[in-house]
Amino acid sequence: MEARNLLRFLVLFLSIALVLIFTWVHLPSTPPNPTELLDCTTNSPWCTSKNRFQPKQPNLLNESPKPTRQHNHASDKPHHPLDPLTIQELNELRSILTSHALFKSSSYTLHSIELEEPEKRLVLKWKKGDPLLPRKATVVARVHGKSHVLTVHLSTREVTVHETSSHSGYPTMTIEDMTTATLAPLANADFNRTIIQRGVDLTDLACLPISSGWYGESEENRRLIKVQCYSMKGTANFYMRPIEGLTVLVDLDTKQVVEISDKGKNIPIPKSANTDYRYSAQELHQVMNLFNPISIEQPKGPSFTIEDEHLVKWANWEFHLKPDARAGVIVSRAKVRDPDTGELRNVMYKGFTSELFVPYMDPTDAWYFKTYMDAGEYGFGLQAMALDPLNDCPRNAYYMDGVFVAADGTPYVRSNMICVFEKYAGDIGWRHSESPITGMGIKEARPKVTLVVRMAASVANYDYIVDWEFQTDGLIRIKVGLSGILMVKGTTYDNINQIPSQENLYGTLLSENVIGVIHDHYITFYLDMDIDGSDNSFVNVNIKKQQTSPGESPRRSYLKAIRNVAKTEKDAQIKLKLYDPSEFHVINPSKKTRVGNPVGYKVVPGGTAASMLDLDDPPQKRGAFTNNQIWVTPYNQSEQWAGGLFVYQSQGEDTLATWSARDRPIENKDIVLWYTLGFHHIPCQEDFPIMPTVSSSFDLKPVNFFESNPILRIPPNLEKDLPVCEPAASV
Repeated sequence: MEARNLLRFLVLFLSIALVLIFTWVHLPSTPPNPTELLDCTTNSPWCTSKNRFQPKQPNLLNESPKPTRQHNHASDKPHHPLDPLTIQELNELRSILTSHALFKSSSYTLHSIELEEPEKRLVLKWKKGDPLLPRKATVVARVHGKSHVLTVHLSTREVTVHETSSHSGYPTMTIEDMTTATLAPLANADFNRTIIQRGVDLTDLACLPISSGWYGESEENRRLIKVQCYSMKGTANFYMRPIEGLTVLVDLDTKQVVEISDKGKNIPIPKSANTDYRYSAQELHQVMNLFNPISIEQPKGPSFTIEDEHLVKWANWEFHLKPDARAGVIVSRAKVRDPDTGELRNVMYKGFTSELFVPYMDPTDAWYFKTYMDAGEYGFGLQAMALDPLNDCPRNAYYMDGVFVAADGTPYVRSNMICVFEKYAGDIGWRHSESPITGMGIKEARPKVTLVVRMAASVANYDYIVDWEFQTDGLIRIKVGLSGILMVKGTTYDNINQIPSQENLYGTLLSENVIGVIHDHYITFYLDMDIDGSDNSFVNVNIKKQQTSPGESPRRSYLKAIRNVAKTEKDAQIKLKLYDPSEFHVINPSKKTRVGNPVGYKVVPGGTAASMLDLDDPPQKRGAFTNNQIWVTPYNQSEQWAGGLFVYQSQGEDTLATWSARDRPIENKDIVLWYTLGFHHIPCQEDFPIMPTVSSSFDLKPVNFFESNPILRIPPNLEKDLPVCEPAASV
């Protein structure tokens, strides 16, 4: 008996050790060991960023990417009021907090420490060379089971604790929360017994922390998370090998198992064959060389510059760029240069990904709660992975790091989190050729070169690629790509012929014993537009069919644009309709073009899938910001997160929908535009075992902003200006 107990202990010990290793390697965005970060010197790999761009790269066709410079973040200093907190400032903040009375106990967790941006009016007045505005931080912490929001003044060391009792829900999970949640089941003998009974070796176990949503009073007053597990045996793609029907409810604060639900004992674990997506795992005879290597070469180097680490200047654009733990990427103070006056004109004060809502359409026991809020629950920026040169981003890209904090406040660096690069895909900026019948031999065309800011977040199985693309004609395109791996469901079926006609799979049979569950993706963007100033208006330019009068024309109908200026928030709540079309303009009514049109920008919709869930469905209450595709609210510095400040297990009473229901005045005010990209995803076999990227985008396009075509005078490409690259061998 003693030998058997010893054997059990050794198996459990080895299992926990292996899971610790697994979670360190596989869970998204796990921070480094805090002991390596405390001093953050140049000797620490976490304080070094690699693969920075350099203007001149010799042997472009043969040279692989190499580190071009090392950046010591320990010496960073802020240069702009919107610059993120530096490592020096974060270490100072940690010192201030640990000396504060609230944190005298060791029982606290820091969920986020971010720059508390100065008042907008002060930032708008600030110019380079002016003294830097006072630096403050917003801290979200949990102390003895209670959530707190604090403001810390760095220079005075003053700490202000704000009231948060009106909020349901909890702060964004820390990486430590997610890691310890996946370990908790292994300390439970019933769980281990269940795993072994399913035929899975504990050493092959991979578990994921799944946010549980909110479904009633029984879930209040406890931070709960659900853990589901997979078999890693035979493949890196463990997502394709679910232990179906096994769900463990864990208390995030006590790390105790609350409940185990096991309703899938008869469902086999799918086989690992043909699931590994890594290039190294492919058979050489199966490798597909479909095209020759391709790259954009820039012999004179990129045309953009990045000053003081965060100020991007390219062509006729200038904007501030920074990583953010929750939003991922924040673009601020975006200005475009007028080709006639040479003036830098304000377009957008601030734009970022505010929230993501991903509900799965399976109401069964092991799936109904899968209704993720990826920014507010997991941290969209925390899940951002280091970008891969030449594959995620092309040659001559500039890489920007994120500086975040662990749960104890220790700073760490997420290297190569954002890339900035110029893009040319053979697109045309503008063109015109005259027909031979005119006798005019005119053929004019201009290439379209754009600047892209890119981030990729791997939120467990799914990968989100977010691009902010700036065009020389003043347009900003915001694009989201979806890739990665489906979250799949195990089944007893291995062919659709076995499925009874009345049975609902809630998805598509993708492979033997694997169902891809139907789900939606909604990505809501916060866009504080400042068109030539902060006081703007929202105009719904409705396109209506008009009937001609009898005898007026051979035509019987035509279209007319009817402009309606939104007076209050409810006037600007827009559900897109194909057969009731509109344009949606943000204008500055006090500034006109020479012929009298108000200057403006319009949002050009794309990715227009809309939520079809019942409004009183618990997930939709929390995701009510997707009830409309467009909202407009008056600027309020505290209203930035569409799902609310505390999203985890929130009940949905602090969302964009709640704020907008106040119906505040928005005409000729400082206003914020919100736009939601939507995707319905019915999985198909091409999504197995990993998905080709599917993308959608929307545009912010000038409308009467310029006096005429702003890129009329750019020169065409000429052969003499371009590099000549000889192929390795003649065709």
